Amino acid sequence: MSMEEYRGVWVFIEQRDGELVDVGLELLGAGRDLADKLEVDLCGVLLGHNVKGLAKDVFEHGADKLYVIDDPIVEKYRSETYMKAVGDLVRKYKPEIFLYGATSNGKDLASAVATEVMTGLTADTTMLDVDLEKRLLEASRPAFGGNIMATILCKKHRPQMATVRPKVMSKLDPEPGRTGEVIEETIQLKEEDLRTKVLEIVRDTTKAVNLEDADIIVAGGKGIKDEKGLKMIQELADVLNATVGASRDIVEMGLISHAHQVGQTGLTVTPKLYFAIGISGAIQHKVGMENSETIVAINSDPNSAIFDVAHYGIVADAFEIVPLLTEEFKKALQQGEAEKEKGGVAHA
Repeated sequence: MSMEEYRGVWVFIEQRDGELVDVGLELLGAGRDLADKLEVDLCGVLLGHNVKGLAKDVFEHGADKLYVIDDPIVEKYRSETYMKAVGDLVRKYKPEIFLYGATSNGKDLASAVATEVMTGLTADTTMLDVDLEKRLLEASRPAFGGNIMATILCKKHRPQMATVRPKVMSKLDPEPGRTGEVIEETIQLKEEDLRTKVLEIVRDTTKAVNLEDADIIVAGGKGIKDEKGLKMIQELADVLNATVGASRDIVEMGLISHAHQVGQTGLTVTPKLYFAIGISGAIQHKVGMENSETIVAINSDPNSAIFDVAHYGIVADAFEIVPLLTEEFKKALQQGEAEKEKGGVAHA
């Protein structure tokens, strides 16, 4: 294999039921930066049925080209069909970098394609860059339990591939009217030749925790200690109409379910306001929340690593300061409601 033949940055554009999954657009933002540095095209890869109309959003978010396979056989995700389709595209067009969202489908596809085309894959990366001289993708991710950041290179195989968690990268502001080249391809498979059939897709509607879309998160760590501490942060969350988050420590202590966990082995979140209460700030947790718009850290240890990423820090015992904050927020909100009602009556 001549690696000089491989050029271009590709992004897998995931769609579900004909709608784009946000992580694909987020990766176009990261991919645009890599492509500009390497002076190559940024290309999207889109599979589905009746999905050509999605090209507009892909181009407006930074892509130069879009490879489309529009066929009923790839309407629903299956490893078998998607691996064959994407593998054929890689062999034909030879991208040097290929990025996937670390969704359930994205992770499955990336690992299958890596096996199909015999290349490497870095999973759950949180930072991407390139060595321009060697044209190497520098894919970084927490390692050894989140204690260090490891930068992983794929020196001998192409394409260089990585999965990236949702919410880690930022979408570019759309550029209305921006267009690109649509390249339509076909897949040489028939339904009767496939080993798997999609009979039904059942969506889980019982999950009450929605950390990824929360505007405010009140997260607790080992410093909240017990059920009393958990109740304390829940009360603050209730007043702020916020979602409760957690570090790995209190999940492993059994105080709260894994659905609330933020960090490398949990979810990546980007709320407008993030309270880190009794959280030490290990890399494993920070990578999941450090892109929040505003971070307020409360910890009794002034040397805690969480203060390195916090916009506001309070060095205090959480059991003393959090109830006071809860009460003050409650008063402020009640006063705001009272003034709002008063203003409404006066206006009438």
